[in-house]
Amino acid sequence: MTTTVNVQKHVRARPGDVAPYVLIPGDPGRAERIAAAFATRTLVAQHREYLLYTGTTPAGTPISVCSTGIGGPSASIAVEELTRIGATHFIRVGSSGGRQPSIPVGSVVVVTAAYRGEGTSVDYIPLPYPAVADLDVTLALRHAAEAELGRRAIEGVVYTRDAFYRRDEGLNVRLQEAGVVAAEQECSTIFVVGSLLGVKVGAVLGTDSNIWLDPQPTMAEKEALFTQVEATTITIAMAAVDALHAAG
Repeated sequence: MTTTVNVQKHVRARPGDVAPYVLIPGDPGRAERIAAAFATRTLVAQHREYLLYTGTTPAGTPISVCSTGIGGPSASIAVEELTRIGATHFIRVGSSGGRQPSIPVGSVVVVTAAYRGEGTSVDYIPLPYPAVADLDVTLALRHAAEAELGRRAIEGVVYTRDAFYRRDEGLNVRLQEAGVVAAEQECSTIFVVGSLLGVKVGAVLGTDSNIWLDPQPTMAEKEALFTQVEATTITIAMAAVDALHAAG
């Protein structure tokens, strides 16, 4: 039973409660689905947007999952507090909107870096500092995705933003022309925070939409496609954790 000694304020966990490898979806429902794929699992804590399970992968690797909610502020809190109690590797398992016309809904994206369009990371370090995924985690995700899909996943830079419903048409065009592959709300924050804390952070995303598609899929079509790709990203992330653990 968790006591108040060393308990982190928001995630409500203490040293020994989390594995070195933590998957960090935004959605608590996705955290439940990730935990359901573990070979063993224990509910550690549930507080605010943070739902935390710890267990093992089917291969026996120690693993945790903790939801972070939507956006940079709550994601930064999760990475900060989980790092304090023993986490060393993080993989965001998230959703995103495709930002190239060639990317269908239901695609897998392995993120290499992020455009810092959010505000949380600016409180940590000024904008010229890059938001780059850890190389070891990214390569593990690349290889796991290739094994699962039979081909390389989409790889590249994503656009991280704060205001979901605000659209800057000029910026959208510029980012599309620059080759940005997807838009989401946490990657640049967790990459910067992880880098400054000295932990390894990467991300694998499924696309649930794409502003450039014409015609647009229906909501039902989008949801069905995302349900499938979410399961695929969970499998990829867990395989990457096994590979990272095996590599030491």
